[in-house]
Amino acid sequence: MQSYDVFNGDADGICALIQLRLAEPRESVLVTGVKRDISLLRQLPLGHALDVTALDISLDKNREALEALLLAGSRIFYCDHHYPGEEIPSHPAFTALIDTGSSTCTSLLVDQHLKGRFHHWAIVAAFGDNLNAVAEKLSAEAGLSSAQAQSLQHLGICVNYNGYGAALPDLHYHPADLFQALLPFSDPLMLMAEQPEVWRNLSAGYAEDMSKGLACPALHHCNSALVVVLPDEAWARRVSGVLGNELANRNPDQACAVVTEAGGEHVQVSIRAPLNNRKGADDLARRFPTGGGRQAAAGINELPYAQLEDFVAAMAQQW
Repeated sequence: MQSYDVFNGDADGICALIQLRLAEPRESVLVTGVKRDISLLRQLPLGHALDVTALDISLDKNREALEALLLAGSRIFYCDHHYPGEEIPSHPAFTALIDTGSSTCTSLLVDQHLKGRFHHWAIVAAFGDNLNAVAEKLSAEAGLSSAQAQSLQHLGICVNYNGYGAALPDLHYHPADLFQALLPFSDPLMLMAEQPEVWRNLSAGYAEDMSKGLACPALHHCNSALVVVLPDEAWARRVSGVLGNELANRNPDQACAVVTEAGGEHVQVSIRAPLNNRKGADDLARRFPTGGGRQAAAGINELPYAQLEDFVAAMAQQW
């Protein structure tokens, strides 16, 4: 039975798979893409019996392909923290670890599954998903120094940053290539000590793009919401998600959104619920076509310009 590893191209998806493949090495076909490309199971040969590991992609967005795979005799391990839809399938060949709580992520669920064997990689992912309070607590409990925790935080942010973009050419590295470059390091602190080229390039790219993003203007700013607009350029598409996290960290009582122009007809939106009230982002996103995500962070892939004003008004009222 051919093995497939299907994973989100952000820090959480990559770190989740790193943990699993360090624990259980195997030859598999890697299926991933930009962070927003989550309907990944449809890329598999659905009429065949496969051994599938699916990580950090919404079951709700992959249900039809999932059911086809199970019908064909596939064995599926599914781990995720996004909205799964109203019902999680029950099937003897289907194992699901799904928790939509706002204080967890896929890598932390894998960490629990593996009983902490590669715990530092789970901490990297938690930082990458902007679960800073959780990650800092885990770092302290693991006996990490402040400097070590900060190193893991920077790594998580940069790996997460690499996943954003409208298409793969926007990224510094294809997520599958980045996964393979990081996999040889059983502990991310070893990676930070060795400073390989892939890490130096990511860190430099992040610093440059973030500097541009923080200089962009606000479209809307009130007591409950902050909305920033980025231009239709590759650097802006790369930085949109991590900029949303940074704005949320700087404005913990406000919801934050980064609106990135995407041609003449629509925009792309990254939404962050207030850090002090980490829920509702997915509900807001799903009010609009192509919207989805999780309680603390969500997005809209293609929001028509004609609906942008409605989105801003809805966001200001949500919190």
